[in-house]
Amino acid sequence: MAADELAYVDAVGQADLVRSGTCTPADLVEGAAARIRRLNPLLNALVHESLERAMEEAQRTALPDGPLRGVPFAFKDVLGQTAGDPYHAGMRLLQQRRWTAQHDSYLAADLRRAGLVFVGRTNVPELAGSVTTEPLAYGPTRNPWSTGHSAGGSSGGSAAAVAAGLVPAAHGNDMGGSIRLPASQCGLVGLKPSRGRTSTGPDFNDYWSGSTHEGVLTRSVRDTAAFLDVMAVPHPGDYFVAPPPSASFSALMAREPGRLRIGLRTDLPGSGRPAHPDHVRAAESVARLLEDMGHRLEAAWPGALDEPEVETLQYQLIGVAFARELDRWGEVLGMPVTADDVEPNTWRFAEMGRPLSAAAYVEVQEKVQAHGRRLSSWWTEGYDLLITPTTSDPPPAIGLLAPLAVQPPRLSRDLTAFLRPWNITGQPAISLPMAWGETGLPVGVQLVAAYGREDLLLQVAHQLEQASPWRDMRPPGLD
Repeated sequence: MAADELAYVDAVGQADLVRSGTCTPADLVEGAAARIRRLNPLLNALVHESLERAMEEAQRTALPDGPLRGVPFAFKDVLGQTAGDPYHAGMRLLQQRRWTAQHDSYLAADLRRAGLVFVGRTNVPELAGSVTTEPLAYGPTRNPWSTGHSAGGSSGGSAAAVAAGLVPAAHGNDMGGSIRLPASQCGLVGLKPSRGRTSTGPDFNDYWSGSTHEGVLTRSVRDTAAFLDVMAVPHPGDYFVAPPPSASFSALMAREPGRLRIGLRTDLPGSGRPAHPDHVRAAESVARLLEDMGHRLEAAWPGALDEPEVETLQYQLIGVAFARELDRWGEVLGMPVTADDVEPNTWRFAEMGRPLSAAAYVEVQEKVQAHGRRLSSWWTEGYDLLITPTTSDPPPAIGLLAPLAVQPPRLSRDLTAFLRPWNITGQPAISLPMAWGETGLPVGVQLVAAYGREDLLLQVAHQLEQASPWRDMRPPGLD
């Protein structure tokens, strides 16, 4: 099979080709490498390539015989450390020091055992702190659907790599929308799992005050289920462990969900501003489609979404996380990290967090957690899912939200308004590529379920994928 034909076969499909003997792991890696060499200079999705080593691993008979054996895969360059590989987190400071990871994260080790072949690490904004991937260290990642636009953040490099067919799936993590936002902007499936479903160990437990969720970006719902089966493994010391599913997520995905009660909201939490018309139409179209399938739709949502102070509280916690990150890297490198070592927004976040005393930090956590309980209680009132647009607006132009730009008021916060609440509650939420706007750019629709109910999200996502398939949609001009 030609490399460009393989490029849009999903990860499960590629693993099936290896299992049947139609392709070898080396065939898959060779195809991915050829496409990376051709397209990555245009997109800047991968910032560290390990193609020669990947080919050596693919040719080894000792490659683990896991469910995804031989499939090329890329890691986001924040968390997901892979032993001996560069780890820069979008920071010029680490780039200049040529810092490398000392060990695999638990997640990386799980994915190695599944038989994946790691081909490189993807671009990120500095310390995952932006809704666009345009770090000063490595420059902007470009959206494969329109190279003048952002691929989103902070998993923008991973999203661009998957959307362009460089790899069939890539690692991402979601602290405030960082899987779902780039999935929406690049036309992909992006699941933020439940808190505790995947591990951030061994280095961290409650990274960013418990708001961080490890996952992947894919082109199909079955890929998302298959990766979740691999990643949903408790590890020693994990603070949070989500309740185990009754069967594999791949098996649960194929089951009928029954008749569901589903809420719909299309104006921005907190402000009440309507989302962009393309995004409203996409969410309403999904609602009608689910209603046609027999589900019950209502204009309903958790009232706590509009509580006014939570946004400020959430950003205070982010500020503390950034302050700790800079202090931690200072300890690791044996030098203080100063304002000259990082981007202006990174330093601004850290300075926002430093004045909080320990007691004030705990108070903010308590208030945010109480807000989360009020949010999640809506699902105890008989509701199964909530539908929203994934983002408020289309992907911004490259440069609009860049580190040194004068940024439009509130755009960054508005882009994540539908996303951040579920990092507080730890509930699973998925973005699906259900529409393309008038400009030809993808538009995602988000589904949110109760804690631990990834099975329900996957079942409904599978229904939508069958009713309105997106897998043949490809960015123009890349083949």
